[in-house]
Amino acid sequence: MPTLRYWEIMGRIRILPDHVANQIAAGEVVDRPASVVKELLENALDAGATRIKVEIEAGGRKLIRITDNGHGMNSDDALLAFERHATSKLRTADDLLSIATLGFRGEALPSIASVSRLLLETCEPEAAVGTRIEIAGGKILRVEEAALPHGTAITIQDLFFNTPARRKFLRAESTELSHVVALVTHYALVHPEKYFELLSATHTLLLAPPVNRSAERIYQIFGADTLAQLLPLAAEAPLERAGLPEPPPWKKDPNEPLRSPGYLRITGFYSKPELQKLNRNSIYIFINKRLIRDRLLLHAVSEAYRNIIPPTSFPVVLLFLDMPPEEVDVNVHPAKTEVRFRQQSLIHDFVRDSLRTALVKARPAAGFLAALDNAPAASPSLLPTVAPHVPNQQEGTPAHATPPVQMDDSEDIFPAESAFQLTPKLPTPMPGNLPFLPHESPGRFDPMQQNWQAAASALFEPGIQTRIPSCGDEAASDTTTMSTAQATASIENQREQTNLNGLATLKPLGQLRDSFILAVNDEGLWIIDQHVAHERVLFEKLLASRDVEAVQRQRLLMPLLVELQPWQMAVFADIADELDRNGFEAEPFGPRTLAVKAAPIGLEGRELERMLAEVIEQATVTEGVGGDAGQASTRRNDLKTLRGRIAASIACHSAIKVNTPLESQKMEWLLKELSKTEFPTSCPHGRPIALRYSWKEIQRAFQRI
Repeated sequence: MPTLRYWEIMGRIRILPDHVANQIAAGEVVDRPASVVKELLENALDAGATRIKVEIEAGGRKLIRITDNGHGMNSDDALLAFERHATSKLRTADDLLSIATLGFRGEALPSIASVSRLLLETCEPEAAVGTRIEIAGGKILRVEEAALPHGTAITIQDLFFNTPARRKFLRAESTELSHVVALVTHYALVHPEKYFELLSATHTLLLAPPVNRSAERIYQIFGADTLAQLLPLAAEAPLERAGLPEPPPWKKDPNEPLRSPGYLRITGFYSKPELQKLNRNSIYIFINKRLIRDRLLLHAVSEAYRNIIPPTSFPVVLLFLDMPPEEVDVNVHPAKTEVRFRQQSLIHDFVRDSLRTALVKARPAAGFLAALDNAPAASPSLLPTVAPHVPNQQEGTPAHATPPVQMDDSEDIFPAESAFQLTPKLPTPMPGNLPFLPHESPGRFDPMQQNWQAAASALFEPGIQTRIPSCGDEAASDTTTMSTAQATASIENQREQTNLNGLATLKPLGQLRDSFILAVNDEGLWIIDQHVAHERVLFEKLLASRDVEAVQRQRLLMPLLVELQPWQMAVFADIADELDRNGFEAEPFGPRTLAVKAAPIGLEGRELERMLAEVIEQATVTEGVGGDAGQASTRRNDLKTLRGRIAASIACHSAIKVNTPLESQKMEWLLKELSKTEFPTSCPHGRPIALRYSWKEIQRAFQRI
């Protein structure tokens, strides 16, 4: 009888050992140090912590320690927390339909423990002693009682020490550190009422004492200049709840009154049109205080800024959406960065319309100097940067400056998009107990000071003095909070005055090279681009006429024959009805020729040909929110986009050209018509219309203030 080998005796299907299963789960949950920080930080927030301290060494490879003052755990719970799918946040399968916590699967701790050396120290508030657990590679080495403060401290050392293949795929220490900075900054923004501290071996990277409002937190982290470029947003709308059981009343946070469970609320900040980015990495959306990357909402933001900024540019947006937990499914991605909405079209339209309405209502004015600062060639980087170490005033010797650390756009802590892109500017509260960054004195050369200056210049905009708050007592923190609130209120008051409501009072002085109108009012000196101003006027009139099917057209004495390529003729057939509603009368005249018999008023000859070619070219690009939002929603957005493009092209080719002399009455008429438009900030293609050189800026330039 032949001898059977062992694989012929055993079955093909086997159950993996627990440590292998945990390492596989770690591959989904933990792919870099920032992923570890994310999971542990979310656990701390779920535990009700109000003070969170994060310490990092070697970009997180060597050490990650997160300390919080949450409710902690007893010994039995601490041991059970390292079992797979052990969680305090779910009881039944029905709980998955209404997840109100950041974490819920119970995979984070066992996954992290399987690929690192982990030390857990935890203690409940009323307990006499706490629990200390040491684990290496998923194996428990030591469990003991210890005298510990209430809360939890988790120390991760030698991440991926037992999975060298994964360790070698980590990026440079500076890159990994930047992802951690970005992550902690995210959660500090969405939780302004909590205390966040982020430290490296030698640097204080982030220190954010609790404040009352999100605006104060933005000022605290990013500085006055960033806050001045952002406008506030707040809106809410009822949700359709037909056929759904009413959930229990819910709150945004414990300090707010109960709200109706059937409401969707949005708050946050959006940038003025003059502040533009080259990608969507500066759009940050939080759902019930969870940072997500959702294509549906990213598309909604882009739609809100359509015909306000160029189609290749993107705004800076921070949106906080609050909705009943059962309206959103957060259990669709291992890293919990993607979600699915029950009412996708409603939420998409709500975000788009709320942003659009806020933009139209604010009518933000572009400052003359701000426009220069935000030019593409001179636009400061808004990537998270790591601040240089500020020596303690008692040390007596300066510290060595560290080169600034910036993130690579191609890397991120999320699978689809890059991480946070706003440059954290260390706060500038009231002077008194805060040390200044050292600056080089005139006439004195100091290599250390020069290094400091170089680092500061690379990290922050020129001419801005940056200070780092000291880790003082509670009284010092209160002083910082008070000064931050006062400074934030001052910025908001000034920001409210910078709008275009005063356009109707402008008095034209003349033209600059027959292209730009110079005008004045009580607010200062204005420079208006006559072409794009007229373009905006015509654009909005065309859209209004299109809505009531009353676009004026003029018949041509002789049909204009336009030669097109075969693919262009096919596109024309698809958009012929929309062109007809916008004032065109055209029909095929042969296989490759189009005969135009009528056109909107103001278009003729060469401009008419260019406009048709432009519209046909743009119509080949189909846009929509994708299959997730449904085919009907996609077609609706495509049609709306096409209408806007046709109106923008007609307006552009019909508007007053540059190098065109205008009489005083014509300039007055144009300024009055511009003041009546819905959004006089920019033309339909996103170019600014008016720049204001304010009275204060003029006085400052002449050194009168």
